[in-house]
Amino acid sequence: MTEAERKQLLQSLLSKQKDQGLKPADRYQIPTQDMPEQDAQVRIGNVNEVATGYTETQARLEAMRCLQCKNAPCVQGCPVQIRIKDFIGAIAEGKFKKSLAIIKENSLLPAVCGRVCPQEVQCQEKCTVGLKFKDVSKAVSIGRLERFAADLDKDNDAVPHVNDDTGMKAAVIGSGPGGIVAATDIKRAGHNVTIFEAFHKTGGVMVYGIPEFRLPKSIVQKEIDVLAKMGVNIVRNFIVGRTRTVEQLMKEDGFDAVYIGVGAGLPRFMSIQGESLVGVYSANEYLTRANLMRAYDFGKGADTPIALSKKVAVIGGGNVAMDSARTAVRLGAEKVYLVYRRSEKEMPARIEEVHHAKQEGIEFHILASPKRIIGDLDYHVTAIECLRFELGEPDESGRRRPIPIEGSEFRMDVDTVIIAIGNAANPLIQQTTPGLEFNKWGNIIVDENCRTSLEGVYAGGDIVLGAATVILAMGQGRTAAAAINEYLTKKKREQRHV
Repeated sequence: MTEAERKQLLQSLLSKQKDQGLKPADRYQIPTQDMPEQDAQVRIGNVNEVATGYTETQARLEAMRCLQCKNAPCVQGCPVQIRIKDFIGAIAEGKFKKSLAIIKENSLLPAVCGRVCPQEVQCQEKCTVGLKFKDVSKAVSIGRLERFAADLDKDNDAVPHVNDDTGMKAAVIGSGPGGIVAATDIKRAGHNVTIFEAFHKTGGVMVYGIPEFRLPKSIVQKEIDVLAKMGVNIVRNFIVGRTRTVEQLMKEDGFDAVYIGVGAGLPRFMSIQGESLVGVYSANEYLTRANLMRAYDFGKGADTPIALSKKVAVIGGGNVAMDSARTAVRLGAEKVYLVYRRSEKEMPARIEEVHHAKQEGIEFHILASPKRIIGDLDYHVTAIECLRFELGEPDESGRRRPIPIEGSEFRMDVDTVIIAIGNAANPLIQQTTPGLEFNKWGNIIVDENCRTSLEGVYAGGDIVLGAATVILAMGQGRTAAAAINEYLTKKKREQRHV
């Protein structure tokens, strides 16, 4: 459908809506609006964003597919409880500023969430339209509409209102999505807030983990700039647990409360032969070099070296694996293989990411897993030996358990292997914070308000949930901030009566 045809359809629908209203049957007939994107053969030669965004006509047509259900089941799938039908209704009416205002009641990072949140297993999974067609890909494109509304706000420098200074101090450890939300809400309440970031740039996983072609760094920087304008102090290159401990921040540096949002940045490996060879990367290292340290510009303005690979094997089936494989393509690899031990149906990666990876020429080897990595006499990777699998009964994750097929080994010649099978919690906070309780996986234990076992210490995001999503981290950041604000108000009151 051309833009002219879309405009004609929109006018027809608006006319019908004005005269007699649109019935569900009318809305079901409106075609799903595909996201415009760079051509695959063009985009593999750059790091620019793949999806280019809806036009106003596309956004209004997609919004008119929404049935405006009274019970709004989509909200049940939203971790931050955005009033979804209301913001979509505003887009359908062409009231785009109103739409964004509704989103921002509950979400501080709509441009981020609209791009990277897994809507297909959250809000869109509950959508009545998708359920009608028995296909979540035909649900109303809530994420794309959120992105549309947010992107129209590019030049808005509005700063949230900050209450009068209370004199209370809060430390936020980590500047990822949960930390940004927590810092914003705590600062709005009038408390002094300092963010401590281990890296030289703020943004957490949004800058070091998610590639530019999925989430432009300028979008994240805009949110960081708002924090600075609010008066939040940001300290970079500061590793809590090494530079200072949580205890020192509270007892020596005068912080009344601490929010720990350090993520889960410890890469997992497979414990197979050859993982120590030159040319084997964790996905964390590979993506951090490429994203945060701009290794894609090596020799053209960035000094961060990275393997100039010809043949790459990426191990894993999640979004991080897709990001690694697609980054390798953009760094000039001639062949990229993705090796995953279950079937494509069981892949945890977003459907959109799998689709884009295939468009970009990445070769999928499903129902396979590495047995060993092979190197030459100089300890450089030369090949990977894999074993084929078949699926058995479901395991504790609900996915069918992969069972190795004896004698099915096969070999692929590669010069680089990227391990993307998940992350664990970095043990540094655990090692340096006596009295803070952790579970057996090294995640901090919290209650429903994100309180930890230590008074005045709260935590959220991946360090609590394990590897989760941007919006889940945001939800916990908001929950923790509300609890911290209540705690600091009570503490201030008690100090006055001493």
